[in-house]
Amino acid sequence: MIPRYSRDRMTAIWTPENRYRTWLDIEILACEAMSQLGLIPPASLEQIKNRAGFDVERIDEIERTTKHDVIAFLTSVTEKVGEDGRYIHMGMTSSDVLDTSFAVLLKQAADILIEDLDRLLIVLKEKAFQFKDTVMMGRSHGIHAEPVTFGLKMALWYQEMIRGHERLVRARDAVSVGKISGAVGTFSFIDPAVEAYVCRHLGLTPAPISSQIVQRDRHAEFFSVLAILASSIDKFSQEIRLLQRTEVREAEEYFSPGQKGSSAMPHKRNPVLSENLSGLARLMRSYALAALEDVPLWHERDISHSSVERVIGPDATILMDFMLGRFTGLMEKLVVYPERMLSNLNMTHGVIFSQMVLLRLIDKGMTREQGYAVVQKNAMTAWQEGTSFQGLLMQDNEVRGCLTEEELCDVFRIENFLKNVDVIFKRVFGEQ
Repeated sequence: MIPRYSRDRMTAIWTPENRYRTWLDIEILACEAMSQLGLIPPASLEQIKNRAGFDVERIDEIERTTKHDVIAFLTSVTEKVGEDGRYIHMGMTSSDVLDTSFAVLLKQAADILIEDLDRLLIVLKEKAFQFKDTVMMGRSHGIHAEPVTFGLKMALWYQEMIRGHERLVRARDAVSVGKISGAVGTFSFIDPAVEAYVCRHLGLTPAPISSQIVQRDRHAEFFSVLAILASSIDKFSQEIRLLQRTEVREAEEYFSPGQKGSSAMPHKRNPVLSENLSGLARLMRSYALAALEDVPLWHERDISHSSVERVIGPDATILMDFMLGRFTGLMEKLVVYPERMLSNLNMTHGVIFSQMVLLRLIDKGMTREQGYAVVQKNAMTAWQEGTSFQGLLMQDNEVRGCLTEEELCDVFRIENFLKNVDVIFKRVFGEQ
């Protein structure tokens, strides 16, 4: 069973307690590795492991003086460990702890987002098969084009989310990288074996090379992937908003008992969830831009990226978790109106069959230019006068010189547009 969306799961990752706990895990693992190298006495290591801890309020108190969070943290830990605390953080720099812990937290967040996507994919697949044969109007430029099915639309969204899922897995791997290589990444005062040990126990990959930091192109990729995911949700949400318009009303968000749409107009049923998601996508794209701005830093590092990541790390992942949960719930309860879809499909009096008529005339020997002219002429008349397109073609001598009444009737079959729906579904979902 895939867990349902829970904001608490994601926000818990970014609490001070979890962040400092991760810092402490890194420091203890580094001590274990150094002890194996003979750099820390076994008895001292046991003291560190047994007594090491932290107090968030104490860290805050120390930081008000030191103006340095990692030093404040280390001071708090050493106060608990005592004399053997001198072995903690040997040869390390703050970014060894900060960047490695950031990787752990982003990996934890990505795991939740991947679960969220798994659940959304289940819902989209169910909708695709439920409405596989539900015919509706396909539109380009907002104008009636040719028929599709609502299931095809859902299959399209499913495939896009599959790509999003694949990108997120790759991005999780890209940021699941740690470094314990010292002040400028040269391992001057720490053995590379320490980095390997720490990363292995945390489920991370050691950075093949680093400066004082893990390079921020990795993080830019991660947050860009979140922005792409949000933009896909924005795209889907806009489609729902368009389909819910009064003039269209082919699908709409579920309107629960007691829900109100307007403080002034009691009749309103607004697509508020979709509009909310479109707005949040704009915010998510801004986080990606901020992450891209973090890539160029001075020399081996500066800390201009740090203040950005303190905001976008929790905000972007919590927001993405919320968006995926909200959109999944929206889709689960989406109300679809097949009768309205059919009514809208028929509102242009059959002109949607124009390409099929054109191709049949070409097949019968007309040039494309001749066929296009005669079909367009009748289509425009049908559109403007509200007359049957098929009826007009029946009375057109040029058309009747090429097509019999039976052949013309055969053109005006909705099934002609949908003969490859099964093929498309097999390409998207495989054999079912």
